[in-house]
Amino acid sequence: MLPAIVIGGLDGRVGSLPIWNFLMRAVGIIALAVWSACLFSSTDAKAGTVLITEQEASLPADRIVVGARGITRGPRIELVQPGESAYSPMRFHVKFHSFGGAKVDIGTLRVTYLKTPEIDLTPRVVRFAHSAGIDIPDAEAPAGEHFLRVEVTDSEGRTRTSVLALKVSR
Repeated sequence: MLPAIVIGGLDGRVGSLPIWNFLMRAVGIIALAVWSACLFSSTDAKAGTVLITEQEASLPADRIVVGARGITRGPRIELVQPGESAYSPMRFHVKFHSFGGAKVDIGTLRVTYLKTPEIDLTPRVVRFAHSAGIDIPDAEAPAGEHFLRVEVTDSEGRTRTSVLALKVSR
């Protein structure tokens, strides 16, 4: 008699058994509950953009080498950080200032986390980069002081490299 239930019911119509109706309603209710949980939880538990992971922050620090100093017309790179430190998630905002009518070439942007080994953060930040800088509204980083090397070239071929200190509080 079991094959008759799977095919359609005792009289050949789907849903003619009370147990079949109960099971189909239960499956429908569960599917609706799962769908609504996914829909509403995605807006409530919004994760930020990971800039630096805990694992990366735990690596040994790289030796910080400050590049050659002097007068250059390469783009200026400036970290915009309100106050001494920020709390994660935070707005990670770096400004680029070009000179002499040149434009910053975003294709040349390189962002490196100065650890041993060095960690290329460029793939994480490139979608937030534009000719005026980098702007990540919800960047996540563990507490501590993080050193980032940012390198960019302008349309005249002038390159600037700057080491930025990002301070994150607990």
